[in-house]
Amino acid sequence: MLSWAPPTTPPTTTRVLGAALYYYFAMDQSVGSQVELIREAFHYQARFDGTTMVFKVDFPVTEEPGFPFLVKDLALLAGTGIRVLIVPGAKEWIDSVLGEYGIVSRYAGAVRVTTGAALPFVEMAAFHVATRFITGLAASRVDAVTGNFVRAQGLGVVDGEDMAHTGVVKKILVEPLRRVMESGMVPILPCIGWSSSGRPYNVPSDEIALAASAALGAVKLFIITAGNKLSAENYDIPESVQRDDTGRIVRLSIQEAGSILERNWKAPGGDKGLEAIGLALKAARTGVERVHLVNAREEGAVLRELFSNLGAGTMVYGDEYESVRPLTIDDVSDVLRLMEPLMKQGVLVRRGPEDIIEKKDDYAVFEIDGSIHAAGALHNWGEAQGEIAALATNPAYADMGLGRNLVRYFVDRAKKAGFRRVFVLTTVTHDWFELLGFRELPVESLPEKKRRLYDSGRKSKVFGLDL
Repeated sequence: MLSWAPPTTPPTTTRVLGAALYYYFAMDQSVGSQVELIREAFHYQARFDGTTMVFKVDFPVTEEPGFPFLVKDLALLAGTGIRVLIVPGAKEWIDSVLGEYGIVSRYAGAVRVTTGAALPFVEMAAFHVATRFITGLAASRVDAVTGNFVRAQGLGVVDGEDMAHTGVVKKILVEPLRRVMESGMVPILPCIGWSSSGRPYNVPSDEIALAASAALGAVKLFIITAGNKLSAENYDIPESVQRDDTGRIVRLSIQEAGSILERNWKAPGGDKGLEAIGLALKAARTGVERVHLVNAREEGAVLRELFSNLGAGTMVYGDEYESVRPLTIDDVSDVLRLMEPLMKQGVLVRRGPEDIIEKKDDYAVFEIDGSIHAAGALHNWGEAQGEIAALATNPAYADMGLGRNLVRYFVDRAKKAGFRRVFVLTTVTHDWFELLGFRELPVESLPEKKRRLYDSGRKSKVFGLDL
């Protein structure tokens, strides 16, 4: 685990970006990788300036050795212009406090039945957990505040069970919260809400996080757990789910998240990872753009998840996170930057800006969160044949299937254009194209116009896919 101490002065944007990149630079990173990370960090900082993010932190995280570092990272974010709101979970601590005082705590499904005898201890435990965050933020010279920002109402009787002092969110007091955040302070919402007459209720922290995210228009909800890294090997997952080379589930669409829950259903409390996915799915369906599931045991995971495309956790998204789109003139420099290493190696034919601009309409780019990480072209050579060419992918994203998705896009485009075949010329990647269903063809099978331009010196192999 890396060790890092925060600045002793109030954080600035530069310091925060430095912190976000520190965890990468401390590792064996190439200069090119470092530069790319700097670009990503500044891109995201500019994008998130002035936005609101909600951090729902499970109680076991506060017991972890790395908890102080997490709070320091949240303090750093609060200094960038990002409006940070924290919702601490307290379930396990409440259980412990009630047990210590001999008060039986019952559950109706996954919801605690909060009796009159239990309520004072629930309040005490909830605010004790909130104080842990206030203390950590104060150490980083960031002010925090708790308050009666959550209006609640009682659940009443559910399936014959009197839920007593257990409630649900009725309203989030948005304007007071915004004033607090605009002043540079971090609001902390414990799992307590109050009725309009001042009666307290125990409200699940998950529900408060969901309601606060929706009411404040949060661009992100972070669900921070202890040791619940989502790995593909632990679940039955759809084939479309993207994962990295360690098996980490990198991102999930709303549809994929729902499918995982259906395939791996367990009773409430049976699997923390599935519970986190369920909460993320609810948030995405209520309009939160992106929900991030992060393992607090990985130091700096929040910063890495926030300031880089590859991230460190699992993202559940409700908008169009990634897309293939036509190339624009403004994209040419980014595309050439992707292609340059491959052109130097001789994998791709040398091209300049004028070559790409001349055939601009043939090109498409794979964009992730506003940044281009793969590109290619489909050239029409007549005879109902098209060439898939100039495929280049950011090597940091090699395991993400970007090149494969681009090929599928071009194949679909070729079908719609009425082509009978697409082909590629390759010197080193023929095995990869074979995995995609291409088969080797003689040079003579090329369209006449392409055949006349064939460079026999490169000895490129021809692989085609009949449509």
